[in-house]
Amino acid sequence: MADQASPEPAYVTDALIAEDIEAYLALHQHKGLLRFITCGSVDDGKSTLIGRLLYDSKMIFEDQLAALEADSKRVGTQGQEIDFALLVDGLAAEREQGITIDVAYRFFSTEKRKFIVADTPGHEQYTRNMVTGASTADLAVILIDARKGVLVQTRRHSYLAHLLGIRHLVLAVNKMDLVDYDQATFDKIVEDYGHFARSIGIEAFTAIPISGFKGDNITQAPSANTPWYGGSSLIHHLETVEIANEADQAGPLRLAVQWVNRPNLDFRGFAGLIAEGTVKPGDAVRVVPSGKTSTVARIVTLDGDLDEAVAGQSVTLTLADEIDCSRGDVIAAADAPPEAADQFEAALVWMSDEPLIPGRGYWLKLATQTVNATVHEPKYEVNVNTMEHLAVKTLALNAIGVAEVTTDKPIVFEPYETSRQLGGFILVDKLTNATVAAGMIHFSLRRAQNVHWQALEISREQHARLKNQKPAVLWFTGLSGSGKSTIANLVEKKLHRMNRHTFLLDGDNVRHGLNKDLGFTEADRIENIRRVGEVAKLMADAGLIVITAFISPFRAEREMVRKMLPEGEFVEVHIDTPLALAEARDVKGLYKKARAGELKNFTGIDSPYQEPERPEIRIDTTAMTPEQAADLIVDKVVG
Repeated sequence: MADQASPEPAYVTDALIAEDIEAYLALHQHKGLLRFITCGSVDDGKSTLIGRLLYDSKMIFEDQLAALEADSKRVGTQGQEIDFALLVDGLAAEREQGITIDVAYRFFSTEKRKFIVADTPGHEQYTRNMVTGASTADLAVILIDARKGVLVQTRRHSYLAHLLGIRHLVLAVNKMDLVDYDQATFDKIVEDYGHFARSIGIEAFTAIPISGFKGDNITQAPSANTPWYGGSSLIHHLETVEIANEADQAGPLRLAVQWVNRPNLDFRGFAGLIAEGTVKPGDAVRVVPSGKTSTVARIVTLDGDLDEAVAGQSVTLTLADEIDCSRGDVIAAADAPPEAADQFEAALVWMSDEPLIPGRGYWLKLATQTVNATVHEPKYEVNVNTMEHLAVKTLALNAIGVAEVTTDKPIVFEPYETSRQLGGFILVDKLTNATVAAGMIHFSLRRAQNVHWQALEISREQHARLKNQKPAVLWFTGLSGSGKSTIANLVEKKLHRMNRHTFLLDGDNVRHGLNKDLGFTEADRIENIRRVGEVAKLMADAGLIVITAFISPFRAEREMVRKMLPEGEFVEVHIDTPLALAEARDVKGLYKKARAGELKNFTGIDSPYQEPERPEIRIDTTAMTPEQAADLIVDKVVG
């Protein structure tokens, strides 16, 4: 469980500097990059440790850098004098507030590797910041104060690191100088952490006793103060641990197409980053989700064609055959393609102040794919302090849960534990463009594989031709009492007299049947509109002109219905009536009940109404009668 690697060899580059300065510089220009995070509870010494890493990595290079002073700009640490105390004070400026509230990134380099370290905040309320830092990390340094042992945040950050697929964990038992470098204290912490790690599926970790302030076991091990420790120093471990690209090259080819490059008729290439595997000209490949196959003709870069490309490289592939392939598709090894599905289970880390609304449409972005997605009511939320599964209806800020996700078309993916690139996604609010969640796909749902679209002989175009009309959905939206139902009825009567085939879906009527199981919470209102949208779509497929009269208060759900239909068939009609006028009418007495607190979640009173920003038709009911409004709508629809 807890590894202690063998001691490291001494640094030996002086001879190379003396013999071939260009070879030395080339060595450092092409050395690998390790991304890692430091995390733990507040005041465990993360900033001090990072300061020590920056300072000591400079000291490793001191002699070599003196010889390279003229070329210092080409070497990561640049030979600048660093005072450790000043460096630590600069990194720990957050001590004035007592906390770090954002992710701070630092760069440093040793003779063997370059590093980007993310210093993540310790407080639970900044879980989303920790997730941001961990999302691209290969390794996590979990700090523990030797005086305090395993704490709640130790468990929380370890769980998150494991959930986010970080390959390597280092248990850095810090402040050993404050417990007199006691081996028994270190062993007890490692034992306690090991019990917890096994319970959440962590198979192995590397434990190192350190003092960030004194420098014990940071660059050299064992320290004179820990003769009982037989493992490597922290820096040596960071230099030798396997990094992502090295592991990714062993898998099957995965290239998510970012764009199709066609500067002329004789060239058609598919550009993107190779997430996994290797590729050579002549390799058989498959484009997913279409399933079309071909072979690689060329691997094109700005510096010329390559004989081979590996994970981590951005290239343009040309194929031997003219097959359909576009942005969002994945070019994969022909004999080992990834999955494609439109329903799957995923873990979600909620990162927005606004809670998850089950059924609401979000943009889902995975690799180069962007699709419309809805999240079902969570199966459970994880209490990462106890690992208990909690029954919940939604997810609030920093909550971690598991839910089913449905997309409007199949996406190419792999389980997150297999591929972070094709298994990790974000959810984006359609209105604000803010990232609201990070997700990790577990597996596709069986029903996604068992339910297939049945091809029908009679098309929607044939249905419409039979009725001699163009299908449409006239979506009336507005406050309660605005006059939606009145105007919608008049529109249908006028269309009926013109021999148009119509059907009117009214909000109150639908709740007597199809949606009688739904209330008026935000989640229920979203589901109400989703169902009505699906019914309206089916009716439009039958060639009808569908008229709907619903408050439909949220823009996101109206946009969701618009996306269900072909371009131009969704006509948003805003029945624009001021709240004061609608409330003055109060035909059904609903506003009176809402003002008295007898009717909860009533639009305009204690639930918001989001007006359309660019409706196809806007009806100002203060300036025209219902009859005039109906004439205007009919003229625009059939005129």
